[in-house]
Amino acid sequence: MAYESRGEIDSKYKWDLSSMFPSDEAFEAGLEELKAYCPKLLAFKGKISTSAQALLEFLQLEDQMNLLLYKIINYAERKSDEDTRVAKYQAYVANATSVYTQAGEATSWFAAELLAIPAESVEKFYAEVPALEFYRRKLNKILNQREHTLSAEEEALLARAEELAVQPTNIFSMFDDADLIFDDAVDSEGKTHKLTSGSFVPLLMNGDRVLRESAFKQLYSRFGEFRNTSAAILTSQVKNLQFFSSSRKYASSLEAALAENEIPVEVYNNLIDAVHQNFPAFYKYVDLRKRVMGLDELHFWDVYTPLVDDVDMKFTYEEACDLIVKALAPMGEEYVGLVKKGLESRWVDVYETPGKRSGAYSAGGKGMNPVMLLNFQGGLDDVYTLIHEMGHSLHTYFSSHNQEITYSDYSIFVAEVASTCNEALLSHYLLEHETDPARHAYILNHFLEGFRGTIYRQCMFAEFERDINQMNADGVALNAEVLSERYGKLCAEYFGPGIELDEEIKLEWSRIPHFYYNFYVYQYCIGFSAAIALSQRILSKGEPAVKDYIGYLSGGCSKTPIELLRGAGVDMATPDPVNAALKYFGELVDQLEQELN
Repeated sequence: MAYESRGEIDSKYKWDLSSMFPSDEAFEAGLEELKAYCPKLLAFKGKISTSAQALLEFLQLEDQMNLLLYKIINYAERKSDEDTRVAKYQAYVANATSVYTQAGEATSWFAAELLAIPAESVEKFYAEVPALEFYRRKLNKILNQREHTLSAEEEALLARAEELAVQPTNIFSMFDDADLIFDDAVDSEGKTHKLTSGSFVPLLMNGDRVLRESAFKQLYSRFGEFRNTSAAILTSQVKNLQFFSSSRKYASSLEAALAENEIPVEVYNNLIDAVHQNFPAFYKYVDLRKRVMGLDELHFWDVYTPLVDDVDMKFTYEEACDLIVKALAPMGEEYVGLVKKGLESRWVDVYETPGKRSGAYSAGGKGMNPVMLLNFQGGLDDVYTLIHEMGHSLHTYFSSHNQEITYSDYSIFVAEVASTCNEALLSHYLLEHETDPARHAYILNHFLEGFRGTIYRQCMFAEFERDINQMNADGVALNAEVLSERYGKLCAEYFGPGIELDEEIKLEWSRIPHFYYNFYVYQYCIGFSAAIALSQRILSKGEPAVKDYIGYLSGGCSKTPIELLRGAGVDMATPDPVNAALKYFGELVDQLEQELN
């Protein structure tokens, strides 16, 4: 449904931000109140080492500030996203960002001063003031970095180098987003189609194979012209990570990246090993694609095309809400009751309007309701988006209602588990209840593409990132030829003998922004695998599994991510959840093969 302004939309389809601030005036008053915290926090500098009471008072004051700070940031960004053209709310975001920076500066000294306190003195502080025990985990996360923390002068030098550290990412963004221009792709009728980084994958999904091949070759031909520049940019990112990790005395760039989320390196390597062991299921899917598409040769420009023609699956927003409530029934009364509460209490901003931020997300935190931004169009993907964001919102709700502000935020490592678990339950429900053969096959193919894109593809990215960083550490000179050779070998390993290893695909590394995210993509694989395992556990074991799962949602960051997921019933320190998820993938491939036959 198309709207020309927010004023046309019934209030029930617009989010309610009053739990953050009831009005703009209240926000502006809160902004002024927040500014007063900075000098108070800065006044503790040099004092937290003198007494346990001073340390406790600082931590409590910081919590009070954060409670207000998160509301300030949320309200400003949510109001701006309603209509990004409104200058007033652009200013709100700028003001919120400014005060966030000020708050960071007012507390930036804390870690160094805490680390300067002898370990035995910290233990005495806990005994002297028992209330300080609540903060032990927070303090330990800092104290555990003692061996990777340098002198004040060295830390200051690294801090000044941070501005240089972001330059590879900035250069890649300018090159990929701003400077690269591609020739048009041409279809089988000779018609031209504008080719951009954004239109590339949609063109590869087109049923016209001539158009797909044209788009594929045009894009990589252009990247090929700048292969040496691309290699230099990526190499600078690798060198950047090596500089900071070795400066902080980590064994590798990978170890340094994972340490922030308290993840052992073995988790990363176990993931890759498990996916390798499950290549046969993916090879079967590749072979099925080749047969269904009726191709003598399957090329990389054929891997995005849906195996099942798009079917007409349209939903009103009310139908989508009803569907996700039914799909989430295995989660039990408490969970489903909160889903209904969120839908009825205006947690969701539903429809697209001019100036509204694109895409979708969930936001919120301690002391406020979670809210979700959608741009609902009525397709099946929109239903998946709604249930995905509801997973994030329920995670936020349980965490913020069961943890104090200190531990109410959760790690990015576990952030996608709740959302993807919801999606898996929706797929299960649709596959159980859909009676139309074409729709059933379409849903099944949709589910399988989630596995392909999130586990296999992202794991290949993760392996490439690990390998090139290790090659650099081993003294291998990274250049376009070396990078392309390694990437090509990975494509051959992951996709198997059922696909032609097109020369162009060896350059794919040059267009992937995730290689500038510092070992980020493995978390997609982990989150998806954990979500599949948890959804299967919930469906098979019922209430006890749900109880464990809600315990994980309620944990915030009160434990390490591995411990939280272990409490939910999956141990991501072992390859078992990945193996289980990909075993299920193999079963779904067999099912799709039967249905298409």
